[in-house]
Amino acid sequence: MTWLPAPYRVVSRTVETRDSVTLALRPVAESLPRFLPGQFAMLYAHGVGEVPISVSGVPGDGTLLHTVRVVGAVSRALHDAEPGTVIGVRGPFGTAWRLDGVEDLLVVAGGIGLAPLRPVLGVPSRRTVLIAGARTPQDMLYADELAMLSDVDVVLTVDRGDHDWRGRVGFVTEPLASIPLDPDRTTALLCGPEPMMRYCARTLLGRDVPAERIQVSLERNMQCGIGLCGHCQLGPLLLCRDGPVTDYPTAEPLLLAKEL
Repeated sequence: MTWLPAPYRVVSRTVETRDSVTLALRPVAESLPRFLPGQFAMLYAHGVGEVPISVSGVPGDGTLLHTVRVVGAVSRALHDAEPGTVIGVRGPFGTAWRLDGVEDLLVVAGGIGLAPLRPVLGVPSRRTVLIAGARTPQDMLYADELAMLSDVDVVLTVDRGDHDWRGRVGFVTEPLASIPLDPDRTTALLCGPEPMMRYCARTLLGRDVPAERIQVSLERNMQCGIGLCGHCQLGPLLLCRDGPVTDYPTAEPLLLAKEL
C-alpha cells in the first residue's frame, strides 16, 4: 500500500440532503486495494486538505462511493466537487464490520452514521432489520433507495416530522426496544452519535443480546490514517488503526471519553 494519495476522478455526484452528497470515485490509474464495509479513506481536496471518510459503497469494479457531509473547509470542497474533478485517495484504513457467521443482522444508524452501514445491507442473513434516524425527513440519507429495499425490514424515525411525514417520530431507541428479535441469533451494528450508540447498546443488553455481538463505529480526529500522529487516540486505541469498528465490550468505557 502506498501512503501517497492516489488520483481518483469524480464520475458522479448525487445530492442526498441539503448538506450531503455521494461521490462516485474511479481511479485515474491503478486502483487501491479493495475496501471492506466499515473501513475509511483519507480524501484529499487539492489545495485545501485531507479528511477521513468511510466508504458508503464498494461496487466491486474499482469504484468507491463516499457520502460527504459539510462540516468544514475540506468537506465543503469535497462536497462541491463536480464530475471530472480529481481528488486524492489514501487507504483502505481501519477495521471493518465483522460479518462472518451472521444469522440475524440488526443495523441501527443515526444521521450520517447510515453511510458506513449502507454497504452491509446486502449481506446475506436470515433476517436483516434497519432502524435509521434523522433530524427531519429531509435529512434522511438514501430515502429513495431505502424505500426500494425488498429484503430488509426498514424502520425510519425522525426527531421532527412535517405534514407529509407518515413514519415514526422519536429516537431510534424506541423501535429498538420493541421490534421482535432473537438475542441468540442477533448481530447488531451501531453507527451514529455516541450518546445514541450508548443508549442503543444498553437497550440491546437489556434484551439479552450478548455484548460481544454488538459492534460500534467510533470517530475521533484522524489525520495520518496509519497510527503515527496520535490525534485519534481514544484510551488504549488508535482509531485509525484499531478502529473505527470495535466490539461494545471494548468501546463501552471509551464512549465516556470526550474528544478535546
